[in-house]
Amino acid sequence: MNSAIIHEHIALNPEVRFGKPIVKGTRTTVAEVLEMLANGMSASDIAEDFPAIGPEQVRACLLYAAYKESIVLLAVA
Repeated sequence: MNSAIIHEHIALNPEVRFGKPIVKGTRTTVAEVLEMLANGMSASDIAEDFPAIGPEQVRACLLYAAYKESIVLLAVA
């Protein structure tokens, strides 16, 4: 897993959006990006609506979610 892309594009700040992970330079949460993807938006659709969120930021959101899921699975096992 490429954690560098996560650190480059995802931030945790307790003063922004109640500490939820956000796309750096925005107030858009990782969960919101994932929800947009789940509702059928493509990375280019997201970039059109949110110019600060390009394909690399979307990829970072997906990697962040995959990383968090693997942590949960390891903790349960």
